[in-house]
Amino acid sequence: MAKVFNIALAGNPNAGKTTLFNYLTGARQHVGNYPGVTVEKKEGICQHGGMELRVTDLPGTYSLTAYSVEELVARNFLVNEKPDVVIDIVDASNLERNLYLTCQFMELGVPVIIALNMIDVARHRGIEVDAEKLSSLLGVPVVPLVARSGQGVDLLLDTVLRVVEEKKPYPPLRLSYGDDLDQVLDDMVPLIEQGGLLTDTYPASWTGLKILENDDQILDRAMKADSTLADTLVRRSDEVTSHLQRTVDTYPEAMIADHRYGFIKSILRQGVISQRFDVDRLYTSDRIDKIVTNRFLGPLIMGVILYGLYSFTFNYSALPVDWLASLFGFFGDAVSRVLPDGPIKSMLVSGVIGGVGGVLGFVPIIMFMFLGIAVLEDSGYLARVAFMMDRIFRMFGLHGSSVMPFIVSGGIAGGCAVPGVMATRTLRSPKERLATLLTVPFMNCGAKLPIIALLIGAFFSAHQAQYMFLATVVSWSVALLTAKFLRMTVLRGESTPFVMELPPYRFPTFKGLFIHTWERTWQYIKKAGTVILAISILLWAMMTYPGLPAGKSAQFERQRQEVMAAYAPQGVSAGQEKGRPGQVAESPELAAKLRVIDNREAQAALRNSLAGRMGIALEPISRFAGFDWRTNIALVGGFAAKEVIVSTLGTSYSLGSVDVEHTTSLGERLARDQHWNPIVALAALAFIMFYAPCFVTVVCIARESGSWKWAIFSMAFNTFLAYFLAVAIYQTGMALGLAS
Repeated sequence: MAKVFNIALAGNPNAGKTTLFNYLTGARQHVGNYPGVTVEKKEGICQHGGMELRVTDLPGTYSLTAYSVEELVARNFLVNEKPDVVIDIVDASNLERNLYLTCQFMELGVPVIIALNMIDVARHRGIEVDAEKLSSLLGVPVVPLVARSGQGVDLLLDTVLRVVEEKKPYPPLRLSYGDDLDQVLDDMVPLIEQGGLLTDTYPASWTGLKILENDDQILDRAMKADSTLADTLVRRSDEVTSHLQRTVDTYPEAMIADHRYGFIKSILRQGVISQRFDVDRLYTSDRIDKIVTNRFLGPLIMGVILYGLYSFTFNYSALPVDWLASLFGFFGDAVSRVLPDGPIKSMLVSGVIGGVGGVLGFVPIIMFMFLGIAVLEDSGYLARVAFMMDRIFRMFGLHGSSVMPFIVSGGIAGGCAVPGVMATRTLRSPKERLATLLTVPFMNCGAKLPIIALLIGAFFSAHQAQYMFLATVVSWSVALLTAKFLRMTVLRGESTPFVMELPPYRFPTFKGLFIHTWERTWQYIKKAGTVILAISILLWAMMTYPGLPAGKSAQFERQRQEVMAAYAPQGVSAGQEKGRPGQVAESPELAAKLRVIDNREAQAALRNSLAGRMGIALEPISRFAGFDWRTNIALVGGFAAKEVIVSTLGTSYSLGSVDVEHTTSLGERLARDQHWNPIVALAALAFIMFYAPCFVTVVCIARESGSWKWAIFSMAFNTFLAYFLAVAIYQTGMALGLAS
């Protein structure tokens, strides 16, 4: 059996870490969460030289401080899991900034290999990096590579195997941080070593640095381990902090950062970097950005790109969507023919095939949408969207860092509100963070896409891309206006400045696009096959039981007998049992009349079911928005998961409609139903886009905000706002006579 080594991939955001991870692991990867936190954890397997490498893709970070949960996760993984090697992916075209994280790895004393990525981009910019000299000066292996094409990856893996087999010790790097701090560290390190304060986890010099940097996590752990010694160390830190503030008006953490950069510059100035031409020249990305991020042209270009994305999605997914609809229709017909009438047949046809099939039928749309988003993300354009939107966001009291949570939540249709809410951790201001996490559920997440696509396809099929684009614009507009309202009322406070780095433009790789698209699409399919299946069956049961009273069932049976008796002279026996497969062929008119009675009975049973009674009870309120009781059932189910709206509509509109000769798609059923029209569809779209987040998102809001009051506020406020918009649309449209 091949020996397994644990490898960690670390690096700054946009340095190519995920690209290298995908290249190494391909489809041999899985995604989960780190224990106790909601940060995504990616792991995969790579085979090389007869060895098996278990690769973990750490969250992208600029440092190992305690300012964000991503930084804490990366740091804790390194010290707790102790990987055999840390591959530090460094952008060769931006070496000084990237080596800051490398410097911290070396201070921590972990075995590091520098993967000097994007050397092709650096050379295009006239930058030559002497990898051997950099390796000699830092004392760690340095391997040039181009992760997206695989150039240099084999050499990198050879180096990994060599390092893990050598088992060479990596003593913590000790830099000079200035006379004042060096003297304090010289005093603190022996005390830490003698007292054994966290020495089983961190080097003593690292613990001393973190105390000087006022690292909350290290301070808490030190206090729990040895409060007396920790108090002594904190007093020494406070003394030097006061001294630095009086003498040079700075803090220890700022001085430590300055000396780290000083160390990096001293390395780079020893012939590591050579510039072949003017460093101030405009690179290709800069030239593109002068147009793409222009104050006036940028938003227009962004609108054209988004409109193109929706046109591509709907135009090219129409055929596979029709194929899937026919496929599930075939399954429903087959089950209807094989199984006898009864609860099992009803559950399979209406609960499983009608419910889950309705959701899975939109997989092509989801897949094409995710493919388009992956292209925008991997090319570097989404970062430009965040940069441009910052100007607008500040007008509404939000922060530029709020843009990415909005995009992740479905700002460009797709995504999920749960990671969007988690992404608000990057915001430092509590008020801006709350305003963001309360409004990101307004975005059109992947769960809303099926119902949006369903209603647009059923009532506005001639202009699907336009309506999808309009839905995106409306979702952003309502979210920003709501954020402004919150920032002016319950979340008043000043906005904080926004700084971000724009990655260079890159051509996405086919492999990267495939992995990103498949990961997100598979998550959607798994959700349909597990959560949505369970909820669909539960809702089917609620829409089926307790059924009709015996007297009411007998009344419908008498109607059947009367109709059949009227056709007895034509060779039809009035005494035959319900089901009548032969009579359909003998008398189509009789079959049609019996089918009407069957559907009336099914609808009466649905009205008498638990779900039907609930939907009817809500009708006095929902009728102002144009929603009937069956729509109410679906909307209530949407509190669990928005995809359930489609499956519930599919179930409620298929109960009693299982005739194999008259199977139609859900969109056609809605379009023909007397309770639905274009105005009702628009009101339903508005309500679904903005009412209470799904249950998982609500839990996430409670966890991230630290209080259930904000989660409850989100449910109540969003539902009231959605109802107000739906009523306004329906009443205005009906008053203007736009229903037809």
